[in-house]
Amino acid sequence: MALNEQQKKRILRGLIEVSGWQGWQVANCVTLFESGATVPFVARYRKEQTGELDEVALRDLQEQLRYFTELEERKRTVLKNIELAGALSESLQRKIDGLRDKTTLEDLYLPYKPRRRTRATMAREKGLEPLAKLIGGQGCVWRQVEQFARQLVIDCDELTSVDDALKGAADILAEGVNEQVEVRERVRRATWQQGVLQCSAVPEYVGKSSKYESYYQCSEPLRQIPSHRMLAMRRGETEEVLRLTLRAPEATLLPELSALLIRSQGSVAEFMQRVIDDAYHRLLAPSIEVELRLEAKKGAEQRAIQVFAENLRHVLLAPPAANVRVLGVDPGLRTGSKLAVVSETGRFLEHLTIYPHTQKGGKEHFERQFSELIQRHGVELIAVGNGTGGREMETFSQQVVRRAGLDCPVVMVSEAGASIYSASDIARQEFPDLDLTVRGAISIARRLQDPLAELVKVDAKSIGVGQYQHDVNQRELKRALDAVVESCVNYVGVDLNTASAVLLSYVSGIGPALAEAIVAYRDNNGPFVRRRQLLKVARLGAKSFQQAAGFLRVKGDEPLDNSAVHPEHYALVKQMATDLGLTVAELVGQGEAVKALELSRYVTEVVGLPTLRDIRDELLKPGRDPRQQFETVKFREDVTVLADLEAGMQLQGCVTNVAAFGAFVDIGVHQDGLVHISELADRFVKDPAEIVKVGQVVHVKVLSVDEQRRRIGLSIKQAANDV
Repeated sequence: MALNEQQKKRILRGLIEVSGWQGWQVANCVTLFESGATVPFVARYRKEQTGELDEVALRDLQEQLRYFTELEERKRTVLKNIELAGALSESLQRKIDGLRDKTTLEDLYLPYKPRRRTRATMAREKGLEPLAKLIGGQGCVWRQVEQFARQLVIDCDELTSVDDALKGAADILAEGVNEQVEVRERVRRATWQQGVLQCSAVPEYVGKSSKYESYYQCSEPLRQIPSHRMLAMRRGETEEVLRLTLRAPEATLLPELSALLIRSQGSVAEFMQRVIDDAYHRLLAPSIEVELRLEAKKGAEQRAIQVFAENLRHVLLAPPAANVRVLGVDPGLRTGSKLAVVSETGRFLEHLTIYPHTQKGGKEHFERQFSELIQRHGVELIAVGNGTGGREMETFSQQVVRRAGLDCPVVMVSEAGASIYSASDIARQEFPDLDLTVRGAISIARRLQDPLAELVKVDAKSIGVGQYQHDVNQRELKRALDAVVESCVNYVGVDLNTASAVLLSYVSGIGPALAEAIVAYRDNNGPFVRRRQLLKVARLGAKSFQQAAGFLRVKGDEPLDNSAVHPEHYALVKQMATDLGLTVAELVGQGEAVKALELSRYVTEVVGLPTLRDIRDELLKPGRDPRQQFETVKFREDVTVLADLEAGMQLQGCVTNVAAFGAFVDIGVHQDGLVHISELADRFVKDPAEIVKVGQVVHVKVLSVDEQRRRIGLSIKQAANDV
């Protein structure tokens, strides 16, 4: 059911309040999102309407919009249920309408919620509610309470004594205390601010070794627990190794509740104190503990997802080798190494299997085959997967290249997820007649050429840069990772004539179905020569074209088609060229002429200086790849296995993963080393991502080597200090 105007206004007010942006900015963004505009499109081509908000800000707004929309939908359900119960008043409706958070909404709804039979329910069925109201009003003396209770015992066969009646009244009052919004908020706030999460081993694991051993006896303030520790403890609890208990500040909290709720003296006050104690221990504390532990888990999940998303961004935006012929090597020892050559555009050319590390044929024979393959295809780079046998094949490749006098660098490439790609439907469609391992070698080669174009074919969760990725909310994780892939693809831009359907599907406004239609049109009609040809693709209309066109590149007869200038601004660029006495083709890339443009002359009600500056930058460097320069890591040739490592060694490595507690670095021994957060820099580091990113080449010093547990301790700061 669509939201009404009143609800939309409340959402808008909420967004303005939480974002701190101008009302017009928020209103414009919401209108654009509701019309189907994507974040990359809005960030790049609607700067005047948003006040130049970047992608991060726009995605935050999108998340808040989703939250407030869900809140309004929940409000509608809650109000309907309260109305059906005959309990909806004008003041309650106003209170619910004005809420800005889901937690308070659920607190308000609690007294009206359909519930299972409770002790309070059974007490009401016995007619004890009037007694509870008498005591709860706290305007009576205890003698009146006892007299009323005796009369109820006489009138009700189910009541056996005055004590029985008083216990029932206490149950009703305790439930009422539990359902008070202010009480729940006080308990929630105090428990969150001062609560301590205690972790211990279950009896069966006391004294036994396990991967959770460091958590057997520990406690930490709930709100200060780092995300990785929270997720580790939750996993230990799920696996029935650990037991978690939240200890609230009961000693200060109960007196505070008493001061809030008790307005009488004597026996009535004593009775109410027992009610409060029971309400707290039996109802409030357990429910708030569940709620806050879930909240802490969600916070830890969000942080873990953020870490994963940031790592994924760096992996996808790794510098491409680009436009070179590559020999991909999927290493293997017993089963042999699969070789596959791809052209400058990633087209598969030839494959071969060699066995240089077994007795299957002579090593010289395989060296000759390897060398001839390189020379036959003019290979310019060799990409070796970093799996089992990777260092051996790297050494073998370097020896062949050196002996043959070839100028062909050897580069180690992460093969995380390559096996998943090899067995996927995408790989079968691309190479139906090739073995899985050959497909893997092709993927390794293409990863070196263009990491982004190849890695989008693999489920992002399989790329191996996550932190407790299987313990977090999978729907939220997928949403975040899809947003990162979409952001990266549109940031770099896509060649319309060479992109796979998977890559095209992440382009703003396209999606999987249109991507398949574009590839089918390309296969049937040949390469695109103009962006405008997209409008001939089945089911691709003006709206999709508007969203997608600026992110697609076409090398044809329109020079602007190979740039990030949107087609809606072509006429403006042509006017600029005319004013300078040039054609558009002459203007593109002509630095002096472009710099001479007086941008203020071209400002209109629709196009402002932000867009004009973007156009100028694109005309200066049309179609430029925004990714960094390609760089390779050089592993030490005498360090190939864990046993070769010694404390004090200085090595070069590549960051493979960044977590909340440090960074993992590949140093070429088939086991990543850990640079703890304390060893990243000489200063305090709150977030490792401030110092390192996935794919970064770093110099490290070996601190410790534990061969038995296969653990390597590394330091970046000590390596820097020793230089």
